Amino acid sequence: MSKSAKSVLVFSIYVFVLGLILITIPNVLLSVFGLPKTNEVWIRVVGVLVLFLGYYYFQVSRNELKIFFRWSVYARTGLFLFFIGFVLFDLAPPILILFGFADVAGALWTYLSLRSEKQK
Repeated sequence: MSKSAKSVLVFSIYVFVLGLILITIPNVLLSVFGLPKTNEVWIRVVGVLVLFLGYYYFQVSRNELKIFFRWSVYARTGLFLFFIGFVLFDLAPPILILFGFADVAGALWTYLSLRSEKQK
């Protein structure tokens, strides 16, 4: 398994676990980030989507789909930028930016791995 695939594999596990948390105990996660608790189904719907996203990341890591790895760098960085925007426009508390660090850190790891593999 390449370094870039390993970075995406690790990210897939993080995303998969996040999806499971959003499906099963969403209010625990919401309270950690200072967000109001909810009984709405939408947070669990998001959890299912995140869970499936984790599945996709897992499968592309196993199959070394490097084009997807490159796309994911942009998408994960974009998510972080959106979170910053949400905070700047007072749509979310500043702690949300910390949540986005996992995405941008994973994106950076994948980017650096892809770059090192390209140089070989």
